[in-house]
Amino acid sequence: MIWDGITLRPGHHEAGERDALADAARHGDWDAVFALLGEHPGWVNSGRPGGAAWYAPLHQAAWRGAAPEVVERLVAFGAWRTLRTASGERAVDVARRKGHRHLVEPLTPAILHPVPEGTLATIQRHFHGLIRQRAEDLVTLHRLRLPELEPLTEQADPSCWFPVPGMYGGFGYRLEPPGLVVESWCRVVGGSGQRHAIDEGGVRLLDEGFV
Repeated sequence: MIWDGITLRPGHHEAGERDALADAARHGDWDAVFALLGEHPGWVNSGRPGGAAWYAPLHQAAWRGAAPEVVERLVAFGAWRTLRTASGERAVDVARRKGHRHLVEPLTPAILHPVPEGTLATIQRHFHGLIRQRAEDLVTLHRLRLPELEPLTEQADPSCWFPVPGMYGGFGYRLEPPGLVVESWCRVVGGSGQRHAIDEGGVRLLDEGFV
């Protein structure tokens, strides 16, 4: 799966089609949503290009009180029930706030890799520090939304890829108890690869110099 961290509209390719997906989800046109996701399944956890709310299709389904079958199909596409909006709400939180009780059960995350909340937050903070150490200028330039680790806990394969515009590469990361293993590189710079282990105690370099 891919963490789509681009928040600025000019940084999105195919912004028109992404707008169409966001509009279809907002209006509850699920046939159009699934048609677009059939062509672009990697967009299932993405919001509107340049949008401030960070509502992915699953959040829109929760807000509109869609049928449980819609939620189940989005989850089958890879929608993360732990993904949070800009205000920190998961889809199940949106459904509760809107009074859509029929969606509480299908939107409740099934956690396959439980990590204590405080531990995960500490590891995420160290991870963000590593990203900034490796790509601070690009993070700032593109106003990137840095990866949140909570979605890893509900994936059968708890791994993800965070592409960084201008880096010609990015960060691959995976939950491996007691923490996270991160590989980062720039494809056009030989020997730029680094592998780190992250746990509550901090960041440790495991390997470097690979492509």
